Amino acid sequence: MDPIHFDMRERLRWLGMLAGVALAGTSAPLQAEDKYPRNLTKEDIEKWMTELANWGRWGKQDQAGTVNLITPAKRKQAAGLVKEGISVSLSLDADIPPKGSPEAENSRPRATPQAGNSRPRYTWQHVMRSTGLNMRGPSGYAVDTITVNFHGNSTTHFDALSHFIFEGHIYNGFPAAEVTNWGAEKNDVMPFKDGLVTRGVLIDWPRFRDVPYMGDEEAIYAEDLSEWEKKTGVKIESGDCILLRTGRWKRVAEKGPLDLNVAAPGLYASCAKWLKERDIALLGSDVVQDVRPSRVEGVNQPIHQLLLVAIGTPLFDNCDLEAAAEQAAKLKRHTFCMTVAPLRVPGATGSPFNPLAIF
Repeated sequence: MDPIHFDMRERLRWLGMLAGVALAGTSAPLQAEDKYPRNLTKEDIEKWMTELANWGRWGKQDQAGTVNLITPAKRKQAAGLVKEGISVSLSLDADIPPKGSPEAENSRPRATPQAGNSRPRYTWQHVMRSTGLNMRGPSGYAVDTITVNFHGNSTTHFDALSHFIFEGHIYNGFPAAEVTNWGAEKNDVMPFKDGLVTRGVLIDWPRFRDVPYMGDEEAIYAEDLSEWEKKTGVKIESGDCILLRTGRWKRVAEKGPLDLNVAAPGLYASCAKWLKERDIALLGSDVVQDVRPSRVEGVNQPIHQLLLVAIGTPLFDNCDLEAAAEQAAKLKRHTFCMTVAPLRVPGATGSPFNPLAIF
C-alpha cells in the first residue's frame, strides 16, 4: 500500500478517535467560535491539512477531487434550473493591449507591475499573422496567434489541483516531482476535459449587506455563510459550485485598480472547514477567494492551500460576476445551471476559460 495514503488514513482514523474521546462526557454543543475560530494559527491550518483532507476518498489514484461529487443526478438537477433560457458569461474579456499601443505590436505580453495606480499587466497577446492588409491576393485566410499568462489577478481562470504544492505534495498525496518541466503529470486539467455541469450558487455579499462592494480587506467568516444560508433560504448542497461576489469590479470602476497581492476582500480560513462540511465541488469568486492579508500569520492563502491540496476543490479566480448578479437579482434567485469547460491542455496546472451561468 502507498505509505502516503496509508499514513493519511491512519492519521484521520486516530484524529477521529481522539475527537470522540474529547467530546465524551459533555452534552454542550460546540459554539461557532469553537468550531470555526477567528484566531487560527499556522499550526491550526497544518492540522486541518490532515483533518479536512479528501486524500484517498475516491481512490489513491484520483485526480478529480471534489468534482467527483458532480454526479449524473447533480447534472440533471442543474439542467432543471434552466427556466428563462438566459445565458450569462462569468468571464472577463481578455486583457490585451489596446489598438495602436506599442504593446500591441510586440509578439509577447508585456509584464508590468500592478501596484499603486499603474494599469494591470497585459496577460494576453493577440498577434495577427495574416490580415486583409498583407495578403498576396484578394482571397485567403486571416490568421492569428493568441498567447496568455493566465495565473495571476487579471484573467478569469481555472486552478487545477496541481497548482498548489504544499510540503512537497499536491492533492491526494502525489509528490511535487510529478510537476515537471513538461507540465503536471498528475492533477492537471485533463480530468475535467469533458466539462462540468452543476448547480451554481451565487453569494452576492454586497447585495446581501446592502453595500456597493466589500471593503478592500474585508473578511467573510464561516458564521457569515451560515447567516447567508438562513436569511436567503438557500442550503448549499453536495456538488454545488459556489461563486462569491465581492463587488470587485464596481470598486475598481469607482476607485481604480486593487492590488490583490496586498489587499483583497474574501473568505477567512475558517470558511474552508464550513465548505468542506457542505461537500461543495467548485469554488470561484471575482477575486482570489482568500481575504488578504489572510489574518493567519505565516500562511499566505489558506483557502487556496486547504482547498486545492487537502480537500481537492478546483478554484476559479477573477470572475466577472456583475451581469450574473444583476440577472439573479432581477429574477430573485440565487441558483442556476453552471457550465465549466477548461481547455484540454495536457499537463496544464489550470486554464483560462469562459464559465456560463444559465438561468
